[in-house]
Amino acid sequence: MSELILALDQGTTSSRAILFDGHAQPVEVSQKEFGQIFPKPGWVEHDAEEIWQTQRDVALKALRNDKAVAIGITNQRETTVLWDRKTGKPIHHAIVWQDRRTSARCDQLRAQRKDRLIQSRTGLILDAYFSATKLEWLLDHVPGARKRAEKGELAFGTIDCWLLYKLTEGRVHATDASNASRTMLYNIHKGCWDAELLKLFRIPSSVLPEVKDSSGYFGQASALPGNIPIYGMAGDQQAALFGQGCNKPGMAKNTYGTGCFMLMNTGREAGKSRNKLLTTVAWQLDGQRHYALEGAIFIAGAVVQWLRDGLGIISHANEVEELARSVPDTGGVHLVPAFTGLGAPWWDQHARGTITGLTRGTTKAHLARAALESIALQTVDVLSAMQIDSGLKLRELWVDGGATANELLMQTQADLAGVVVVRPQVAETTALGAAKLAAMAAGVWKSVFKASKAEGSRFSPAMKPAARRARLESWHVAVDQTMTPSKNHLREMEARRR
Repeated sequence: MSELILALDQGTTSSRAILFDGHAQPVEVSQKEFGQIFPKPGWVEHDAEEIWQTQRDVALKALRNDKAVAIGITNQRETTVLWDRKTGKPIHHAIVWQDRRTSARCDQLRAQRKDRLIQSRTGLILDAYFSATKLEWLLDHVPGARKRAEKGELAFGTIDCWLLYKLTEGRVHATDASNASRTMLYNIHKGCWDAELLKLFRIPSSVLPEVKDSSGYFGQASALPGNIPIYGMAGDQQAALFGQGCNKPGMAKNTYGTGCFMLMNTGREAGKSRNKLLTTVAWQLDGQRHYALEGAIFIAGAVVQWLRDGLGIISHANEVEELARSVPDTGGVHLVPAFTGLGAPWWDQHARGTITGLTRGTTKAHLARAALESIALQTVDVLSAMQIDSGLKLRELWVDGGATANELLMQTQADLAGVVVVRPQVAETTALGAAKLAAMAAGVWKSVFKASKAEGSRFSPAMKPAARRARLESWHVAVDQTMTPSKNHLREMEARRR
């Protein structure tokens, strides 16, 4: 019991706290949802104070009978908070990674040919997804924000940084290299905030946090009982990669959450993608950066939430599998959930969701099955791009995240990808990654790091290759219809495949 570690897993729709024992097994889990704010079409915001309160509440609940030796933090990435250093209060709602309000600004920068500069320094595709244009927007649109920032009165951070600030009661303003690499302001090759990019986005350096190792001492959580040391921090997808044990080049995982994110470890090499994948910092240990290729899908589990909250065809998310199983296939329907644009490998920020193949015979069950298929099909596109970029043929895809409990989705994923899908024993790999990073710095869990990866369930492909090809071809027709006319990423990638 002396090796208990508390992982704070702050996601897009809920805050979670998981207490892991010395065998890296969850012993306490607490979760609390918080509100989603949609001020205008394409805009998504969160109340950062509500995020902090929900995260604190679940942490207290998880710790009610125990004391942890360390805390690890993992978080939704890119979501941007700007707050008053003196009061600790946000000056505006947090702008969420899904938010598209700065798409026009990105178009302007692209017209100025700044996209190549940005990608060469940050490894990222110029897009409203990342933090830089969100922070710039806040400084330009919140009255007095820019002047206050220039005076050093304001602090910027992604959600990890915000939670750290609140946990330490304002004593520490810091982030880790994995989260910094998602801001579009951080030079992933030099390991520092990039002065030229700060000038481009007109960001005063005084608002920026200190960048630290992903495993190391961050401060004391004086806002929680026990004054527990905080020893680990990583963005949610990098934490999942670490939690899955993908610590060698060529190892990959896919996380199914609000969005869907596939990462492949590339070691100390910051490889450049030819297929519009991202190059990102996986983690930083002892000052040494390790990198990954990433394919980011904006809408995955969120499409099931849309079936529930937007269409009302299910009452609870876990009903979708039974409804989808009530029909043998989608009846020719494709749902392309580009509600906030298309991510990898297409990167069309102006695309919006479409449903194709509707007939009078289409039912809500067909839509439910098409929704699940859309998650798997988007993943296949990223997997194909990743294999082309890396030159590696993946035989297994390790998966994690809440949606992996859906057996139909996992089998569909194996069928459409044509690879074995492996679900680990511990599904909470994002939180586990944060806990393992904290354990490393705390000097505990040595037996855990020596153990091999523990698989739980395997899903083998059962679809015939011809049927798989036909479904992928019809999916790509639907994607092509979804994209804005100026985009030809699909045709480019298909040409490379041929």
